[in-house]
Amino acid sequence: MESQRNILVIALLLVSFLIWQQWQTDKAPQPETAQQSTQTSTGDDSFIPESDQAGGEVPTDAPVTASRQLVTLISDTLELTIDTQGGDIVRAELLEHDDELNSDDKFVLLSNGANFVNVAQSGLIGRDGPDASADGRPVYQAEQGEFRLAEGEDRLSVPLTFTNEAGVTFTKTFTLERGRYVVGVNYDIRNQSDKPVQAQLYAQLKQSESKPGDDGGSMLMASAYRGPAYSTSETRYSKYDFQDVREANLNQTTEGGWIGMLQHYFVSAWVAPENGENQLYTRFLNNQGQGIIGFKAPVTTVAAGAEQSLSAKLWLGPKLQDEMAEVAPNLDLTVDYGWLWFIAQPLFKLLQILQGFVVNWGLAIVLTTFVVRGIMYPLTKAQYTSMAKMRMLQPKLMALRERYGDDRQKMSQGMMELYKKEKVNPLGGCLPILIQMPIFISLYWVLMESVELRHAPFMLWIDDLSVRDPYFVLPILMGASMYVIQKMSPTTITDPMQQKVMQFMPIIFTFFFLWFPAGLTLYWLVSNVVTISQQWYIFRQLEKKGLHSKATS
Repeated sequence: MESQRNILVIALLLVSFLIWQQWQTDKAPQPETAQQSTQTSTGDDSFIPESDQAGGEVPTDAPVTASRQLVTLISDTLELTIDTQGGDIVRAELLEHDDELNSDDKFVLLSNGANFVNVAQSGLIGRDGPDASADGRPVYQAEQGEFRLAEGEDRLSVPLTFTNEAGVTFTKTFTLERGRYVVGVNYDIRNQSDKPVQAQLYAQLKQSESKPGDDGGSMLMASAYRGPAYSTSETRYSKYDFQDVREANLNQTTEGGWIGMLQHYFVSAWVAPENGENQLYTRFLNNQGQGIIGFKAPVTTVAAGAEQSLSAKLWLGPKLQDEMAEVAPNLDLTVDYGWLWFIAQPLFKLLQILQGFVVNWGLAIVLTTFVVRGIMYPLTKAQYTSMAKMRMLQPKLMALRERYGDDRQKMSQGMMELYKKEKVNPLGGCLPILIQMPIFISLYWVLMESVELRHAPFMLWIDDLSVRDPYFVLPILMGASMYVIQKMSPTTITDPMQQKVMQFMPIIFTFFFLWFPAGLTLYWLVSNVVTISQQWYIFRQLEKKGLHSKATS
């Protein structure tokens, strides 16, 4: 199999992959133009947990209370803004992640503005739940307006309290821990009335379907998924995009589980209580263009004079696989490597190990390329040996063509007999190419999904491996390396059209790679350099055996 033809195979596979990715992005119907809500940064009042027989109906809209205020919680990793009406988190900044490269602004995961809403809500519904009151959601009381994790302390706990007319006190406590992105949310119900109290914990995430400036990906590049997802005891991980939410309400019952809103490199996710049957649900607010995904825990009864605690966990942060796996089963699957995850996962682990030694993700990519090509060396050697043998058979193949003319059946039979006699596998040169492409695609998704590579520098002008080379140096060098490989590989292609196509392949590939992440282009460039070295070495060894010289004579 000709090396030139192998390059064509790569091109066709790559183009097919890019077209398929773009089709995946474009095939979903565009969201309908939704009426923008008139919410301000002071918070939002609409919350719609699905009703059931035990929990009762929840009002769609709650009246705004003038006494509401905003409370700020600050740790070393998170800065949260909480609306005391309902105790919702209406803003979350990630203090260890810049919004843009070299920016002084921090990345905002949750926000509640006029044009885009992304908030984390929770409360108590049910017969006596304060969030199910006809008077509106409760307004909690806080001791002060700002709470900060003190030096030397590892935990910050902030209680918000509300007492209803019956004398039942509800204390909603937010807990932040140093170095972590998990927010603990705990409800203490102190029933000082003379009747039992029934309440049901719910938690949900609400987000606008359309986001200003969200174009769904750049040219030839698939965009990362943004939208709802969930996990149950039967389904480890499933996306449930906004279109799904529009078409049908999710209604899943599970022990444990979690619900989340995903976006590029980051995720917000409510983790339901492990014990008891939780109900996962979705709703779509057509008048506001917002989707909701949430869970409801079982109904809890608190006897007169007794106390009861209900709790959930909320992840607000980057997609850190090891840490998320500790918070909830399968939460790490939100790092979505696609259908080639079984290749991408070990590839990322290899990158992590190598980066631990060289402390540079770019160098780790270079070393990973050496490791991958080293593992593939036996196949690469077989590829070039097969190429040499195939060239040796060219005179005999030409003789078969002259003998059988246009009789394709006899020609094919004669070729198979010749390959069998000479012990040549005509497909032997294709295997390395077929293996290389899944690795290439897997590394693409590793760069797209692994937050560790976000804003990760390499050297010189490459200050972010997750985006394209700003000066297009790497794509040009990659195209030049392809040209060298092309010139090093003698060909027997005689068709003028095929020759022209092959001549333009380095230019076509260079054009493709202009928009690829710099880390991916770096991998392909180094891979080409290794290919040039291996090809030179293998052909030299074949020349010593006389195989290559005979094949090219």
